[in-house]
Amino acid sequence: MVVVLGIDPGTAHTGYGVVISRGQRMAALDGGVIGTGPDEPLEKRLARIHVRVCDLISEHEPAAMAVEDLFFGKNVRTAFAVGQARGAVLLSAGMAGVPCFSYTPQAVKQAVCGSGGADKDQVQRMVGALLSLPEPPQPDHAADALAVAVCHANGASLREAIG
Repeated sequence: MVVVLGIDPGTAHTGYGVVISRGQRMAALDGGVIGTGPDEPLEKRLARIHVRVCDLISEHEPAAMAVEDLFFGKNVRTAFAVGQARGAVLLSAGMAGVPCFSYTPQAVKQAVCGSGGADKDQVQRMVGALLSLPEPPQPDHAADALAVAVCHANGASLREAIG
């Protein structure tokens, strides 16, 4: 049995998803979004993300944290903000002694959908199907975080079978 906390980092919306994997079977234990207000100072936003991730680690005791890698698009300011949120998340894991693993958005989509170019709707539908949810997870940040957790859990099952 492996519990994985998946994170889709962002300053305004940090998605989280907790997945438990038992052999070939997976289930979602938790998922949602840590939201912060655009009028809040950055340090308060990062502190809120850090505290909530610490709470999730304490509540679910994950064996690992899987974090989506920074995607560097056209907007440098956004990339820096996501990197700062990612740092707050990694700090939470480091303080709790939870090992972290990073996955590119393409690797996550490949693991969940079979194609690194899958769109958000397809990721949501596949995450819902893989975790036997009654409907695709909402919002998309939570679905992305669950997808990152599924990506790692699939690899963890494989590593367990090999090792």
